[in-house]
Amino acid sequence: MNPRDAAAELETTIERYNDAWNAQDVDAIVSFHAPGMVFENHTAGDRAEGDDVGPHIAGIFARNPDLRFTGRRLYVRDGLVVSEWTATATNRDGQRVEWDGIDVFPFENGLILRKDVYSSSHAPRIVD
Repeated sequence: MNPRDAAAELETTIERYNDAWNAQDVDAIVSFHAPGMVFENHTAGDRAEGDDVGPHIAGIFARNPDLRFTGRRLYVRDGLVVSEWTATATNRDGQRVEWDGIDVFPFENGLILRKDVYSSSHAPRIVD
């Protein structure tokens, strides 16, 4: 496959993956992961791998039932995707908040090997 087609395929995969996150569909999310996949949120200090990733993500949704992501920029090259996003949710005080972040995704054979998350969630902005 030529590099342009490979990049387009990864971009489509990440769009579908992000749709699954916004639908909070854990089974669909996990279907994009390679066996032994590592999910690491470096800001929160959370890490899960393999079979623990699905329950970990389900816990994120249980704590944040209205969590949604909007993509800002996407960089795709040589089996690597970097996605810039803005997240919104309701905090414990009932306020709508948003924060920015990036995800780094190395791929192998069309599946996500890792999801490394870096965000400003420690200082979210209050939105109306």
